[in-house]
Amino acid sequence: MTTAPRLRCSRRGLLRAAAALPPAVAAALCGGDSRRAPAAPRYFPAHGSDGHRTLSYELRLSYDPVRDHLEGTARIHAVATGLTPHVALDLHRLSVRSAHLDGAPATVRHRGGKLLLTGDRPLAPDRPFTADIRYGGRPRPVSGPFGTIGWERTGDPHGGTLVASQPLGAPSWFPCNDRPDDKAAYTISVTVPDGYTALANGTPVERRPVDGGVRWTHHHAGPMSSYLAAVYTGRLTLDEQDSLRNAYPDRLGEQARHDLARQPAMMRAFTALFGPYPFDTYGAVVVDAELAAPVENQTLSVFGSNHVDGRRSWETLVAHELAHQWFGNSVGLADWRHIWLNEGFATYAEWLWSEHLGEDDADTLARQARHELSRRPQDLCTADPGPRRLFDDRVYTRGACTLHALRLAVGDRAFFTVLRTWHAAHRGGSADTTAFLAHVHRVTGHDPDEVLRPWLFEERLPGFPE
Repeated sequence: MTTAPRLRCSRRGLLRAAAALPPAVAAALCGGDSRRAPAAPRYFPAHGSDGHRTLSYELRLSYDPVRDHLEGTARIHAVATGLTPHVALDLHRLSVRSAHLDGAPATVRHRGGKLLLTGDRPLAPDRPFTADIRYGGRPRPVSGPFGTIGWERTGDPHGGTLVASQPLGAPSWFPCNDRPDDKAAYTISVTVPDGYTALANGTPVERRPVDGGVRWTHHHAGPMSSYLAAVYTGRLTLDEQDSLRNAYPDRLGEQARHDLARQPAMMRAFTALFGPYPFDTYGAVVVDAELAAPVENQTLSVFGSNHVDGRRSWETLVAHELAHQWFGNSVGLADWRHIWLNEGFATYAEWLWSEHLGEDDADTLARQARHELSRRPQDLCTADPGPRRLFDDRVYTRGACTLHALRLAVGDRAFFTVLRTWHAAHRGGSADTTAFLAHVHRVTGHDPDEVLRPWLFEERLPGFPE
């Protein structure tokens, strides 16, 4: 006897997921008129603002590793999205020294991680503006449901630092509109003592001696979400080859060089599968600290010392973080509930890399993953896991299995066309599950409901198409 699957997603969530689908598909999904689909609330509404859209950040930082002290200025170019009485930003613990809006002093209110800047009159809709904030203090990571995230000291004797902000840690080191769908260009200058390295997202543009230290400047046209912005400081060896740059502590050099050596081959393989690499540079920083997991900071992923051993034991993670540059970074998220579009795609890329090497193919790995999932609780909705389960490993593997189910249903040619055109259509933007389902229908001509709905919207684990 077969029982009906239990649904964790609310009817509101299903209506929203159907909003962009063809009428027949939407009716099958939700049993109603998708034109009336309401917007679901954001997962972390206390972070980010609807009041403006950021165009660029210019960050000038000075970090003293002995005192563990950061001084910074942030110039933010943005556009008001409506009549805006104040500019709302996120900034955690650091003290605001002064703030200006369009060159005039602004009234500052800073409480509970929220920074409000008020000028002499509200900002009119669609009006460009510039906010200048001078701030500083001892940076500390942000506490949340996933532990502490953001700016961290590595614990090495030279006082190195790293940034791993996903999803809410960016305000630990700069004032920002901290929501994943607010993307901007970044210029980041970091002054550190002589002998230290300072790395950030994008392309190195200047390295200049200043007052007993060195200012390292990087520019990234992006666009980039705040949670993917990163700074790394410390005594690091820097390897630069064309547009690829890797950095690591000298003591880990031999292992890191070996374990990262196949990045160019991965880049070629993923470019063939997903389309052109979306940014100007890429690389990885291995920090002198153990990390629970690597993080896909845009153009410059971070790995812990525990992720290199000179035997490529963690090469699947190297592939995973590189794939995120297409899926998660270039094509970002409209909201965190859609995180399977990041993690499912990157996990599937691990399987594709194994397939490329002639090891286990994606079908074998997908079926192994499904078997493991069948032994786990079936109480998670892939397309809406809930804020506390964003990083549940079942989101990763069910998301990857969702893609494999699609591949089996439509065939390799159509499947890889979906992946390439998905990136091409949303490159530099943000998207959601609704858009992906509509894209599948548009590219393949297949109704995605029958194959994908059980994987995305039902808790009970489905099978693969035969």
